[in-house]
Amino acid sequence: MTDTQVYRVYIKATPEKIWDAITKPEWSQKYGYTGLVDYDLRPGGKHATHPTKDYVDAGFTNDLVDGEVLEVDPPRKLVITWKLRMDPAFDKEPHTKLTYEIEETKTAGTRLTVTHDVTDAPTTAALVNGSQEDVNAGPGENAGGGWAWILSDLKSLLETDEPLVPAAS
Repeated sequence: MTDTQVYRVYIKATPEKIWDAITKPEWSQKYGYTGLVDYDLRPGGKHATHPTKDYVDAGFTNDLVDGEVLEVDPPRKLVITWKLRMDPAFDKEPHTKLTYEIEETKTAGTRLTVTHDVTDAPTTAALVNGSQEDVNAGPGENAGGGWAWILSDLKSLLETDEPLVPAAS
C-alpha cells in the first residue's frame, strides 16, 4: 500500500532563496525543528541533518536525519531519501522518499510543494503528518507539528525574517 502525503505553501520569496533555505545549514538552523543540513547535491550523494548545540545539550549527538540524494535540479526540484535518526522507534522502518518542488507563479509568489512517500513507514507517517502536535507546548517545544508546521515556519522566516517560534534565549 502506498502512503503519500502532499503539502503546499506559497511564499513571497524567489525560488533561489527557498532552495537555499532547504539546502544550506545557515538557513535550516533557523526554522522548523532546526538542525544543520549537509547536502552532497548530486545524484547518489549523501545528506544528513546534524544536531545544533541545543540538540547536543539535550543529549542528541548523532545525526538527526539522513539519506541519499536521488535528483537535483536547482532551484526547482530536490528528491531525496529521508529517515529520522533521533528515536530508535524509526530504526525498523525504511528510508522514505521526499520531494521538494519549487515553482515561481505569476501571481502568488513561489509555490513550494513537499511530497513525502511514507510507504511502509507508519511511525514516520504519523510524525510528519502533524497528528502528534502538542498545541499547548511552549516555545521550542512544538514537536509533532510535522511538515505543515515546518513549512509555515519556513514561510514566516522567508517573508518576515522571523520564525514562528523565536529561539530560546
